[in-house]
Amino acid sequence: MAQADQSRLVVGLVGGSHLVNHAYFMLLPPIFGPLRADLGLTSAQLGIALGTVGVVVTALQLPFGSLSDSRGRTPVLAVSLTFGALGALLTATAGSYAWLLAASVVTGVGIAGHHPAHYPLIGAATTPNTRGRAYSVHGFTGALGFAAPPAIVATAATLGVDWRLAIGSIAAVGALYGVACLLAFDRYVDERITHPTGSDDTTAQGPATDGSLVARARRELRGLLSSPPIVALTVLWFLTSAAGWGIKQYTATLLSTGYPVPDATANFAVSAMLTVGAVVIFGGGWLTDRYAPGPVLVGGYAALVVVAGLLALGTLPVVGALALVLVLSATVDGSRPARAALADALSSDDAAGKNFGLLTIGISGGAAVAPPVLSVVVARAGVAAAFWAIAALGVTAIGLTAVVLSVSRTGIPRVQPGD
Repeated sequence: MAQADQSRLVVGLVGGSHLVNHAYFMLLPPIFGPLRADLGLTSAQLGIALGTVGVVVTALQLPFGSLSDSRGRTPVLAVSLTFGALGALLTATAGSYAWLLAASVVTGVGIAGHHPAHYPLIGAATTPNTRGRAYSVHGFTGALGFAAPPAIVATAATLGVDWRLAIGSIAAVGALYGVACLLAFDRYVDERITHPTGSDDTTAQGPATDGSLVARARRELRGLLSSPPIVALTVLWFLTSAAGWGIKQYTATLLSTGYPVPDATANFAVSAMLTVGAVVIFGGGWLTDRYAPGPVLVGGYAALVVVAGLLALGTLPVVGALALVLVLSATVDGSRPARAALADALSSDDAAGKNFGLLTIGISGGAAVAPPVLSVVVARAGVAAAFWAIAALGVTAIGLTAVVLSVSRTGIPRVQPGD
């Protein structure tokens, strides 16, 4: 198979895996109501079950990243696709809270390995002048994955179908896709893409005899933290994740309390905003390939500062506020391909899995920190203050982007098509 054909195949397969992965991440929220009714669970118990998924995902990023770099990308992907489908099946058959918690753990294991495998696969299969667009496909399919479970559960409820069948159907589709995906990688994708340079048996088995597992983990962590650009980029991913969650969490509240916008209209505007953001990812990928990651990141964060700040003023006409809300999420979403392309450019082939695992911890950290911190800000100073905080995150992100580019001693030069 020609290199271009392999590149398209890998991007498509990884995109499908990302859709399935994010669908597994969103299994529980759409069925909170049925779980309360069928299992008698409280909101706190459901929150713990959902939090368990996040804890497992975060804890396994670096171990899976290390396996991706030493054993290969597709073995990690195989583990993730298998455990993800199994976790969804266990969720569909949960008859007790203990069973649901166990399902959350298994689902978390399934989700955890995707990013440490996905990003290096895309990086190895693409060229610098197509990588941004490839990462935009990855981001878009992830957005579709988040949207799938609510739509499936809602459709099932409308048709009078039990929620267990709805979640079971997600598990079945995910399992079938996993088999097809792994067979396609095995038959049609070169080993140079699926296995990093130096990932032979000696490399993979060597560290096992060199100290305990804890000692090996410490060495891996020291190695990661010894790369200032990756550490700075991890903080940048944390900041943008926090800003993104703040936007999702409080935009509707800002419209309904800071502007005379009815609640229903505000929620519709948020849905439209997220749709626009998902589409703009493709534009961000094209700009990244055309100009380089640095300018795209700075432009996106500058737009975030301006849009969030103007909305926080609360003095805009309603039409103007709604128009700005439509592009608010896009200021963050549009820069996602650039962040991934920059991380890929700063990663060696045998460290990409670990690096993207660390970067994913930054994403998880932002998702964990932003909701409680911003809720305190809103409680004490009002929702407008949360948007001033989001604007401040944008300013900090601009400075940190400059630091990443400076510390890396590379501007990540623009690559012309065909280079």
